[in-house]
Amino acid sequence: MNNKKTLLALCIGTGILLSGQAQAGLFGSTGYTKTKYPVVLAHGMLGFDSILGIDYWYGIPSSLRSDGASVYVTEVSQLNTSELRGEELLEQVEEIAAISGKGKVNLIGHSHGGPTIRYVAAVRPDLIASATSVGAPHKGSDTADFIRQIPPGSAGEVIVAGIVNGLGALINFLSGSSSTSPQNALGALESLNSQGAAAFNAKYPQAIPTSACGEGAYKVNGVSYYSWSGSSPLTNFLDISDLLMGASALAFDEPNDGLVGTCSSHMGKVIRDNYRMNHLDEVNQTFGLTSLFETNPVTVYRQHANRLKNAGL
Repeated sequence: MNNKKTLLALCIGTGILLSGQAQAGLFGSTGYTKTKYPVVLAHGMLGFDSILGIDYWYGIPSSLRSDGASVYVTEVSQLNTSELRGEELLEQVEEIAAISGKGKVNLIGHSHGGPTIRYVAAVRPDLIASATSVGAPHKGSDTADFIRQIPPGSAGEVIVAGIVNGLGALINFLSGSSSTSPQNALGALESLNSQGAAAFNAKYPQAIPTSACGEGAYKVNGVSYYSWSGSSPLTNFLDISDLLMGASALAFDEPNDGLVGTCSSHMGKVIRDNYRMNHLDEVNQTFGLTSLFETNPVTVYRQHANRLKNAGL
């Protein structure tokens, strides 16, 4: 009798489990990340959408989509000015807003993607519900300032620019990018150093803090602004890219993610500027090898999507 009862319990338990799995398949996601407007991701310098099956936003789009978000991954010039990249992104945003039927999008930009989305939000606020920057150098990068010490017009500048432009062109080719703009490493450098960032901010001041390390306006022209960043260049000894982040961090005399200072990353409402993440961890690279002692980067994006959802965005 006991054996029969045990067998019956197992059958019932299995049935309940299978029923739950069937319901999950039938009813889909929980809706946790289901924002009102599509989420549009914009990469940083030397970025891409996907190369040889490796996504720039490693594991992030699929996780957002799994619980209801509509996500679009864009690609612009790997190396260029913030304005030119912004114009390329604007063309894609216009198309996404039309195709989705929503009329607006939620922009999220990493690194140089931060100033890029700011340009779009400034010139076409009617298309943008929110703009969120992740590890973006809104007031310039000390690393860019350090590189800018190479004398303009010198042989050294020509050589370095040629090498970097070649790398940008290779990434552009391997990713199958639709961008046909010539790679412009010097244009990118001028956009990302402190002097170039100040000039850009004078043209497009929306949501940029007026104090050295404060917050900016939370909403400008109907666009909600958010930002977050990391402050730990070294996070995982298994990640070889940490060596690069650790080396570039030597150019800073303030907390930074390896390429961007925490205060420079501030825009609009600052969610956090001290995640135990470096510049690549902020997009869950390399291959998800991030700190074991911090919230998983994918979870941070999911939380933000839920934040946008709850804000009616």
